[in-house]
Amino acid sequence: MTAPKYKRILLKLSGEAFKGSSAYGFDPVVISKIAMQIKHVSEMGVQVAIVVGGGNIWRGAEAEKNGMDRVTADYAGMLATIINALALQDALEKIGVTTRTQTAIDVTKVAEPYIRRRAISHLEKGIVVIFAAGTGNPYMTTDTAAALRAIEMEAEVVLKATHHVDGIYNADPQKDRSAKKFDRLTLTEALHLRLGVIDATALSLCRENNLPIIVFDFRTKDSIERVVMGESIGTIVSGD
Repeated sequence: MTAPKYKRILLKLSGEAFKGSSAYGFDPVVISKIAMQIKHVSEMGVQVAIVVGGGNIWRGAEAEKNGMDRVTADYAGMLATIINALALQDALEKIGVTTRTQTAIDVTKVAEPYIRRRAISHLEKGIVVIFAAGTGNPYMTTDTAAALRAIEMEAEVVLKATHHVDGIYNADPQKDRSAKKFDRLTLTEALHLRLGVIDATALSLCRENNLPIIVFDFRTKDSIERVVMGESIGTIVSGD
């Protein structure tokens, strides 16, 4: 068996990934499939850190449009990510994957507080670590949290698993059939194009720290494993 290309990864899962074809909440089948892929990657000897979103439960931007205070809405979104993290942790542990959830806001009854050295220690022991509650700050997306945690964990790559497109396009491929997919972009190009697939703050952090991002559709069969093995799927966004 060929060795994995990466030894330590940061997997970014959007909240929408958890709901599958449902309009809201969780799809247990989808979560089980994600957990099984993570298990296979971990069994390859790859150290896996994960950041989860919360859009299947709560959309802070929509709440703000409806008159809710932005900071309050963002904190509610952090709580949604914790729910998703616990759901994924449960699915992983049911198939024998030792997992720890760490949160950027304190909920010590259900998860560890985020402590960098402890998280790295978990990873070195082969434990999967899920980071929830974003960065713990309002106005920051979970994409930014993924970039920040990846840098702090000294991960080699951020794997951004989407649920509706197989990479980055110059337009929305679901609305524009002529949209062109990029196989590769530099981090600077991705920033300048402002395509909205990855938060600009996250891109800036990755550019400053020369951290590549791979955007791919997790619904593709064995997609996470294939990316970890170095197969060219999705869009690679890397240094200049």
